[in-house]
Amino acid sequence: MNNQMWAPWRMGWIRGERPEGCIFCHLPTVDDGLDNLVLYRGETCYIVLNLYPYINGHSMVIPYQHSASLTELPPETLTEMMQLASVTAEAARACLKAEGFNIGINMGKAAGAGIGEHLHMHIVPRWSGDNNFLSVTAGVRVISQGLEETYALLREAINSLMGSAQR
Repeated sequence: MNNQMWAPWRMGWIRGERPEGCIFCHLPTVDDGLDNLVLYRGETCYIVLNLYPYINGHSMVIPYQHSASLTELPPETLTEMMQLASVTAEAARACLKAEGFNIGINMGKAAGAGIGEHLHMHIVPRWSGDNNFLSVTAGVRVISQGLEETYALLREAINSLMGSAQR
């Protein structure tokens, strides 16, 4: 039995140049597109497609304010985080046919946050049967759609949903 799984796309992260400081503070400073996967920019938060997803459409709502704790964020930021999480889930339901979602915040490294110093909310689309034997027996996830296609679909769906609600 071959115990190797190939993921050559990870070399971009391993060898790639990273901006100084916090990546979540850096992303809003660059233009939208496949280079940064920003899907939408709100007033206090933005939506980004996860570069290393658990599953297709795995997105995050990230406050512009650099903070590790919910208690440090103003009420309008907390409100917009939930609004954008709702819009992201609805967009994934519409364009990716998601049947359910895991939505949550890993606050701090001890809670599993990969970037613990800048709070962010995960929106993970789910489908019946998406937990196949690979995840359980080999700790491997199967991503069935490329980031480029997922980005285009979600960006269009989010912008369509937000078009009628933009301030």
